[in-house]
Amino acid sequence: MGAWDIIKIVMQIFGGMGTFLVGMKILSENMTRLAHGKLKKMLNKTAKSRFAGVGIGTVVTIMGQSSAFTTVMVVGLVNAGIMTLFQATAIIMGANIGTTLNAWVIAIGGSEITVFFLSLAAVGVFITMFSKNEKMKSVGNVIAAFGLIFVGLKFMSGALTFEEGSAAFEAVSGLLAKIRNPVLLLLIGIAVTALVQSSTAVNAIILTMASLPVPIIIGGGGNAALYIIIGSNIGTCVTALISSLGANPNAKRAAVIHFLFNLFGAVIFMIVLVCWGNFADTVLAGIFPSDMAVFGKTGLGLALQIATFHTLFNVINTLLFLPFIKYFVWLAEHIVPARKQEKKGDIIFEDLDERLLRSPSVALGFIYQQSGKMFSYAMDTLDLAFHAFLKKDMDTAPKVTEKNRELAEANRLAVSYLVKISTASLVTEDENTVSKMHYVLNDIMRIGELADNVTKYTHHYVEDELVFSDEFLEMISGMYGKIQTLYSRALGVFLSKDAAGLGEVDRLEDEIDAARRALVDRHIKRLNEGKCQPQNSGVFINLVGNLERAADHITYIAHSID
Repeated sequence: MGAWDIIKIVMQIFGGMGTFLVGMKILSENMTRLAHGKLKKMLNKTAKSRFAGVGIGTVVTIMGQSSAFTTVMVVGLVNAGIMTLFQATAIIMGANIGTTLNAWVIAIGGSEITVFFLSLAAVGVFITMFSKNEKMKSVGNVIAAFGLIFVGLKFMSGALTFEEGSAAFEAVSGLLAKIRNPVLLLLIGIAVTALVQSSTAVNAIILTMASLPVPIIIGGGGNAALYIIIGSNIGTCVTALISSLGANPNAKRAAVIHFLFNLFGAVIFMIVLVCWGNFADTVLAGIFPSDMAVFGKTGLGLALQIATFHTLFNVINTLLFLPFIKYFVWLAEHIVPARKQEKKGDIIFEDLDERLLRSPSVALGFIYQQSGKMFSYAMDTLDLAFHAFLKKDMDTAPKVTEKNRELAEANRLAVSYLVKISTASLVTEDENTVSKMHYVLNDIMRIGELADNVTKYTHHYVEDELVFSDEFLEMISGMYGKIQTLYSRALGVFLSKDAAGLGEVDRLEDEIDAARRALVDRHIKRLNEGKCQPQNSGVFINLVGNLERAADHITYIAHSID
């Protein structure tokens, strides 16, 4: 075999791998789009049952077609405080089970049915090109992605298909047959998976070699290929570990738990396989004989044996470790200690986690919840300013200014996050939500600005030595009480997206409008009767008007769910 022959084989393998990974990426993105609502609900589900967590992790991974996708999302949700470590651990275990489906698809893909799968690339493209329906376009992309995956596998298979006894076959099989050390094979699995950040890609190479007309046997057969599969399960943890860098301690712990789960499982299985040297030949071959026929193709038994082991590895580990989730959490907490408590000012929300952008619908759900915190923060600012007015307290003004500075920074981050979500391929429902969220954030900022206006009226109240009657202060306090009730109802409607509550929101807003009119009418009457100082009018009218405008913005936020 000449140098050019080796280069062609390597280039074809890399080309096939690239096509395979592109297909996996398109498949993951479009499966996520098709299941965007369900995916968001499942990942946000706070199930206390560990079995439910495993089920959620399994299903979400099948939807996203990647355990790395699920674990990175879980790290993001833990970082955001949406999910506990206990819940995350169960979901991570389920993710490891869900990813084993890919191995079965790849193993069966070595059969004659591959010809059918290859044609899916063209079928999917035609559906995407000629369909005007958004959902059907996603379906077409999923079909095309399946085709690309098998095109990639076919490329790799073609690169590694040699005639038995040929120089090329002897060179490649002879080289791989020399690698027999279990630890070295394990490290190869870890290193290659960490490099490509996809255990599925590594499995694809192993399964492709196993399903060739003349299989290329790693390490001379036996358990050798299984050691690489074990290593790939450890290597896939690298993606989550990298994603946790810069995150809070709990997010790092979630990534560490994923690593510990696979590490402990690897240790157990390595010991079993080293002690049981003919495990593959006695157990796995007993389930799938090497010469069994699958969809018209014989000799796929070896690939199915490897796929079976991959499933057994993750299912058995989950069954073994599921009762000990709290100990995994305990160990992770000791490996990643809590940060020293730092004195912080008011924090509206944690950093908007970009890990969640892997699933735009989940990221959008997260920013939606965080906007509710911004809403509350803005109302706290208004509350602080209003009560300072009643107390004629000018010292509160710097506090209001600082809270508005925090609010402005949160708004900047939230808008930037929404822009990043917008760059993803969104379904129409999510596009509409993104658009509405920009208006919601603007309404929240207006409430903070109105609070700043109130502090200016307090300044005039004190500096100009204005006098307001007890009747006025009582009436305006009553109006503000209605605003507080309106806010409480509007926040509930916004967070729950319960349109049934909009009727009460509108009723309260009408009452506040009526209260403003009554206050202004009473003030004009008192002016005409000479019972009120004319210099009070500027502060009076503006204060009442600003509070009524705050009620308007609160109502707009509630109606954003329409």
